[in-house]
Amino acid sequence: MGNLGLHVGITIVLVFHFVNNCNKINGEGLAKIGNIGGQKCNLIAGRWVYDDSYPIYSSRDCPFMEKAFNCEGNGRRDKWYLKYRWQPNACNLPRFEGKYLLERLRGKRIMFIGDSLSLNQWQSFTCMLHKALPQAHYRLSRTKDISNFKFPAYNVSITLHRSSFLVDLVSDKTGRVLKLNSMTSKKKWRGRDILIFNTWHWWLHKDRQQPWDYIQEGSKKFKDMNRLIAFEKGLNTWGRWVDSNIDPKKTKVFFQGISPDHSNAKAWGDQKANDCKGENKPLLQSKYPGGPHPADAVLKRVLKKMSTKVYLLSVTNLSQLRKDGHPSIYGYGGSKGSDCSHWCLPGVPDTWNQLLYAALIQN
Repeated sequence: MGNLGLHVGITIVLVFHFVNNCNKINGEGLAKIGNIGGQKCNLIAGRWVYDDSYPIYSSRDCPFMEKAFNCEGNGRRDKWYLKYRWQPNACNLPRFEGKYLLERLRGKRIMFIGDSLSLNQWQSFTCMLHKALPQAHYRLSRTKDISNFKFPAYNVSITLHRSSFLVDLVSDKTGRVLKLNSMTSKKKWRGRDILIFNTWHWWLHKDRQQPWDYIQEGSKKFKDMNRLIAFEKGLNTWGRWVDSNIDPKKTKVFFQGISPDHSNAKAWGDQKANDCKGENKPLLQSKYPGGPHPADAVLKRVLKKMSTKVYLLSVTNLSQLRKDGHPSIYGYGGSKGSDCSHWCLPGVPDTWNQLLYAALIQN
């Protein structure tokens, strides 16, 4: 993840009540009930199905796409990974209507906040909107850790803030310090109408890819810490900030959910492969053989304690089934590496944004 070099309480939804009032729903980490056409529908309970009408857009439709995600442009020749659509068991995902969404969002300020998986989703979202309105003028600007995509005719801004941990990573006389109780980036998040947060992958990095020398909790510094414990402590700091600073009447808060990697083929039962390299089709069952993602349980535990309604885009299981969706050798590193963390575009993040779309138009 660190080599990309790019700019850059229970909670819930996704599954939601498809009604005007969006209330917290108790359950096991997710809302269980939505209502589409009178049917009970859990949008994240389903499977991947082949659909020859896919993808929603092509890489050629998105001239601002990052090279790291443009697998087709980087030489990937198999096309199966472009042809799968997420199919809930009891209903269908609402069709992504970009023009209608921009009308609904007229005058709004949206911000994606997190690591390069937030970049992946933000890029997908802007590509989907541009495909829907290819003649609409847009402005794309990048300043340090902020990227902004704006449709002036609708006065809609879709911003990305690169903040890999949400909490602070600073340098002092001892070296680089990950501060689990400190957040200074929060000033950039205020005044937004919609916030979509994400963090996880950087918490795992070790050795030369580890971006800190020490982890600090309160006044104590540690050379290392159990990464799931550190992740939960950092998320709790974020959660307290949201509860203290966000007015849910003015700002809707989402969490992207945990995006899985496919660096170990044994997790999906392949004893011959090493990672995602060469994978060209998804798993077609509804549950991932490797089981639930441990970080997903941590995230849900933090969200459950919060007083603010935070809408969980529960992308983990459906993404776990897409071992074929990563850039692998068709990403930033080319044949010198195998990227099994990020996602090709078009691809899996388009489904994340269909889920986001469903939440935005129904509530």
